[in-house]
Amino acid sequence: MPRAQPLNPATMRSANALAMIMGLFVAAVGALGVVAPAVLLEFGRALQSTEALYAVAAVRILFGAILVWVAPASRVPKVLRVIGAFIIIAGAVTPFFGVERSRAMFDWWSTQGSFFTRAWACVAIAFGIFVIYAVIPSRKSAAA
Repeated sequence: MPRAQPLNPATMRSANALAMIMGLFVAAVGALGVVAPAVLLEFGRALQSTEALYAVAAVRILFGAILVWVAPASRVPKVLRVIGAFIIIAGAVTPFFGVERSRAMFDWWSTQGSFFTRAWACVAIAFGIFVIYAVIPSRKSAAA
């Protein structure tokens, strides 16, 4: 079986930059959830439509694909591949949940209180920072 050709350095830099931007976005949404959980919940409430569900699914699939794409050049390639694949699968099944089930899950989530929302927002911050860390070239590879 032929080996895949490695991407050229300019393409990998672009892919890493895209992954870093997505990591920053996830961390920023998490920070919003820590500072203003009600605003984050209102944003989530705005996503309770069929069109928004498809958009969320597309964003998930895109984000997962980017993680899989940058994984070979990352600090933790296996971890990013697994996380990316999981996110792609989550994105693919998102439309099948439907608006009613999504709304029911959101209603449960929103009744758990601000501490619960803030705790999960901290998880989002940690995940965003992890993605950024994973795709930033190490000092050794940057010097080479």
